[in-house]
Amino acid sequence: MSITSLVSSIQSHFHLSRHTNRPFLIAIDGLGGAGKTTLAKELELELKNVNNEVFLLHLDDFIVESSKRYGTGYEPWKEYYLHQWDVESLKAELFERLWGNKEVILPLYNQKTDSVSPQALKVPSSAILMIEGVFAQREEWRTFYDFSIFLDCPLEERVARVLQRDSYLGGYDARVEKYEKRYWPAEEFYVKTQDPLRKADVVYRIKG
Repeated sequence: MSITSLVSSIQSHFHLSRHTNRPFLIAIDGLGGAGKTTLAKELELELKNVNNEVFLLHLDDFIVESSKRYGTGYEPWKEYYLHQWDVESLKAELFERLWGNKEVILPLYNQKTDSVSPQALKVPSSAILMIEGVFAQREEWRTFYDFSIFLDCPLEERVARVLQRDSYLGGYDARVEKYEKRYWPAEEFYVKTQDPLRKADVVYRIKG
């Protein structure tokens, strides 16, 4: 599927939903290194070019402080899946409030200070809001989306990207260890238990 076709599909669903008095919510899901952020920015531009008001949220901007997601007593992968975000708080303060067309205030994470601060989010009811990030279709959030996209990218390409990209984790061996213990097992669990490819409205495939 081309970007043009994907935009057309989004437009069709968006116009059919305009009886709702709230923003149109799109999930941009995919595993680490799939290219979610790149796709989201392309879609944002293309949708704006056809006269839509578009907003983009990155789930990684709303993780919790490190003290709440490390040293929890869980295995590293489970710790990541369960505690990287305050899942229930985001459900209540983001998704439920958007559905109620209410003011949204989110905990914006600052990586330098390892702290969060409140950030107001004002999205008109006539707008499109894209929510991008790994695990975006987890069961606690899935039913709130009007349209969902899963970005499917070959494993080898994703692995190469993240191991080259994530230098903040340390040297190459440290990156491999972190992904093998924390990130990849959590992604495998997500795919197995949440079945995001089958439940997405569109699977956007990247050819290797």
